[in-house]
Amino acid sequence: MPKYYEDKEEDGRACGGVREDLRQCLLESPCVLQENKSPKQCLMEGHCRSLQMTFFACKRSVVSLCGNFFLLLAW
Repeated sequence: MPKYYEDKEEDGRACGGVREDLRQCLLESPCVLQENKSPKQCLMEGHCRSLQMTFFACKRSVVSLCGNFFLLLAW
């Protein structure tokens, strides 16, 4: 089960839970803890790649739904 379900308040933003898991994964990675690199650098090096892809897929689906909604309004 993702960590964001445990004793957390509702984020309210789209894909907030996946965003929190990605954030935690990066902050707990050896890249940040041992090599003292920034989370952004570690993300660019490929750490937590599966969560990054899940987050991007979630954001992409939100954008896709918004586009479809506006197309229905214009029709």
